[in-house]
Amino acid sequence: MRWRTGRRSENVEDRRGEGGFPAGPIGIGGGLGLILLALAAAYFGVDPTIVLDQAGGLAQGPPSVGAQRQPSPEDEEMKQFMSVVLADTEDTWGSIFGESGYRYATPKLVLYSGAVGSACGFGQAAMGPFYCPADQRVYIDLGFYDDLRERYGAPGDFAQAYVLAHEVGHHVQNLLGLSDKVQAVRERLSEAEANNLSVRLELQADCLAGLWAHHANRSRQILEKGDVEEALNAASVIGDDRMQRRARGYITPDSFTHGSSAQRMRWFQRGLESGKFSSCDTFAATEL
Repeated sequence: MRWRTGRRSENVEDRRGEGGFPAGPIGIGGGLGLILLALAAAYFGVDPTIVLDQAGGLAQGPPSVGAQRQPSPEDEEMKQFMSVVLADTEDTWGSIFGESGYRYATPKLVLYSGAVGSACGFGQAAMGPFYCPADQRVYIDLGFYDDLRERYGAPGDFAQAYVLAHEVGHHVQNLLGLSDKVQAVRERLSEAEANNLSVRLELQADCLAGLWAHHANRSRQILEKGDVEEALNAASVIGDDRMQRRARGYITPDSFTHGSSAQRMRWFQRGLESGKFSSCDTFAATEL
């Protein structure tokens, strides 16, 4: 990905090495957020919903201290990379919102190590990246990208950019009121039906990540050979089916909350190829 000459965003908060202070229930996990926590739960034979409830309860506990580690030169370069990608999403969504006569309220990106407090509660690195609608911030422990590369076989800078763009996609959904509407409807549905809505929300965020890539490349030529394949591979390795099969050897589609590998790749590619918001209406789709 061509990024080094790109604009740096001023909306990056570096909290690495600071303590994490719980405050309220855990918020939206995003496409890569709660998957890792659910994977750990499934591995030990625990219902993931129980683990999430307990994680929310941590918000009532004492502050937790983040991992104290001096950032390496590689970490600093990654910070610069994330700043450029965030700036690029700002430019892209600012333009898209502006064309419709609206102002795009930019999110902030919080980099942390080990644990972090947010307006949505207490986050840990094991949860992966997540978006908190209450404070309009994306939270990422950069160590997640090591896991993405080494444990899940999804290397590459554009795979990393896809992760951030997906979480920014949740921010866009929040600004448009979609997240609140989905949550309100989910509370009246059965578990399987509520999970289906969650899948549609996550797949739309994947599509919005692809939409960002489409416009960013058209305007700024950011893509290099192999970049799209990196993003598609990342979308594939964190599909619910592959995560469940890795954890317990079988899959239960009714429990999917983020979408299968094929679905995640398909919706990212749809946004990438069309560049149209209307192409990302996962809620109207008869087939995902």
